[in-house]
Amino acid sequence: MSRVVKRLATKAIKPGSPRARQVASPFPRWIPPQLCLPVETAPSGPQWLHEIKLDGFRMSARIDGGRVQLLTRTGLDWSDKYPSIIAALLNVGTNSAYLDGELCGVGDDGLPSFSQTQAASVGERGVRLVYYAFDLLHLDGRETVSLPLFERKALLEPLIADIPGLQFNGHETGDGELIRKHAGQLGFEGVVSKTINAPYAPGNRGLWRKAKWLNRQEFVVVGWTDPEGSRPHLGALLLAYYTNDGKLIYAGRVGTGMPDKVLADLRRRLDPLARKGSPLALPPPRNTRFGSPLVLSRVHWVEPQLVAEITYLTWTADGLLRHTVYVGLRSDKPATEVRREKVT
Repeated sequence: MSRVVKRLATKAIKPGSPRARQVASPFPRWIPPQLCLPVETAPSGPQWLHEIKLDGFRMSARIDGGRVQLLTRTGLDWSDKYPSIIAALLNVGTNSAYLDGELCGVGDDGLPSFSQTQAASVGERGVRLVYYAFDLLHLDGRETVSLPLFERKALLEPLIADIPGLQFNGHETGDGELIRKHAGQLGFEGVVSKTINAPYAPGNRGLWRKAKWLNRQEFVVVGWTDPEGSRPHLGALLLAYYTNDGKLIYAGRVGTGMPDKVLADLRRRLDPLARKGSPLALPPPRNTRFGSPLVLSRVHWVEPQLVAEITYLTWTADGLLRHTVYVGLRSDKPATEVRREKVT
């Protein structure tokens, strides 16, 4: 269990007597998940609680006697992919339960890692998996979806306490933006803010809101790819940064955040910088776990002179940017001064 996640998982809000309010009902085979409304800033106020947004796969856990299933957000049964989590869920001390949560691979730093989650999903061995449960929708023959969120969480937390491989995804109350900032500084994806007194509402957008914490940095433009479909001028920019010993290291691509006018301006600036070969110290990888393969025959290399400012979600384990968005060109910083920034 990640010590960082624990640090942000504060004590649960104490309800009255939630078990007495559960409603008897048949055990559902699948419950469509409640969804989040993307927002730029996290809300604040006494009606909200805030959870860490985890970078993994949304997954429901259905425990029915001696059988456990892991169901995707569309209801697919992925139980066979994650035997260690199935084994952990068998230790839950209840006859039946339906949990909502996030399945995450955990890196060496103790943080949820999407690349590790992906690795486990394709059968790579040795990946540490944790199921972070954040909601309880059914328990021992009674539905709990109609209970307020804080009561559902109060039922959930002791249910999975001290079971290796399972973790209660705790919450904070208070200033949502301050919590989002702290989460981002610790390396998390952002926060999910939830209405504290609301029942579970499958498919509803608005009662839950997600605010990501994106990083922002300059990168050197080392090339561009051919456009596809109706997109004009260019497809994506190839990005890199310099090491302290002067090597130019590939960092990934950016293809969003560029309207047609910007694409035309970039192409006008790039054409005079054309060169025959790559300026990189090492060739870029042809394939990664994320995004489409890089086809080198469709790449046009340029002299490393332009500096672009990019927002991004995170770095993958193989050193590439994930979820990039183009912000603009920077003329106030020489390309040779661009380094990969380290968050401290």
